[in-house]
Amino acid sequence: MALRNRKPTSPGRRFQSVSDFADITKTTPEKTLLAPKPKTGGRNSYGRKTSRHRGGGHKQQYRIIDFKRNKDTVPAKVAAIEYDPNRSARIGLLHYADGDKRYMLLPHGLGVGDTVTSGADVEARVGNALPLRRMPLGTQIHNIELIAGRGGQIVRSAGSSAQLLAKEGDHATIRLPSGAVRRVRIECMATVGQVSHLDHANQKIGKGGPARHMGKRPTGRGSAMNPR
Repeated sequence: MALRNRKPTSPGRRFQSVSDFADITKTTPEKTLLAPKPKTGGRNSYGRKTSRHRGGGHKQQYRIIDFKRNKDTVPAKVAAIEYDPNRSARIGLLHYADGDKRYMLLPHGLGVGDTVTSGADVEARVGNALPLRRMPLGTQIHNIELIAGRGGQIVRSAGSSAQLLAKEGDHATIRLPSGAVRRVRIECMATVGQVSHLDHANQKIGKGGPARHMGKRPTGRGSAMNPR
């Protein structure tokens, strides 16, 4: 993974950089794991604009991600690494031994052909999902459940990881990417490793203030717009 700098064909492009997508191995998504993602363009059910400055963009489909990782003891092979327009991290297409296919958040260091498993008795290595109770202290984790069985809810963005600090009674203590320390029930599941696409935080969108750097298009004041 690396960043590609744009040619300075305009002041806005002078400092832009984007991912080179060299890690992507499959460009078409798995059809059985797609869901519709309709856009409103800021209009309500009457077709009237109720939210300004929305519209346009490329048509997208939602990729159904397996945040629960509840297919225990069944090994799965990483068949492809794909781009997901709905999140900053890369996703991996898993082919399970029983023929099932699912998407997972791809951990850093996991590649095509590698095998992952989930369950209470699996080894704590990159890509495997298991309860916090079974993990050694100091393990880097992501996709962490807050309520057992609900699926991972925190530490899911590109390059992020938490650390398991302590286990005491029915709770585990983890350090989040922000530096905050939080207690989670010890039976909650998490995935070992750091989320992929580490270069995401280093991408530069270009000039235009904080809104432009956050990936948002700056909008003009209504009073400065053409009234027609």
